Amino acid sequence: MSKSESYFDGGLAQYIGYRILGFIVTIITAGICYPWSYTMIFSWKAKHTVINGQRLAFDGTAIQLFGNWIKWWILTIITLGIYGFWVFIKLEKWKIKHTHYAL
Repeated sequence: MSKSESYFDGGLAQYIGYRILGFIVTIITAGICYPWSYTMIFSWKAKHTVINGQRLAFDGTAIQLFGNWIKWWILTIITLGIYGFWVFIKLEKWKIKHTHYAL
């Protein structure tokens, strides 16, 4: 395997299982546990991603995301939905901040 090789080695069955579990937990908790679902799925994706021969790791936690998630939704409500346009960007920045090469 060359150092410059990049690939994803996750399987479809695992992906479907994680997505279904995340969906069920999110629905049962009326969306409160969405940060847990999001971090669980993204952690799985990062763990199965190799870039230039180095595996990725994700160290973000649901508790960390939950605080931001509440703040972002309060700002969205206060601004009558306008801040919602920035939530996607904020979420991507948070995700990338917690993604690194595994040791």
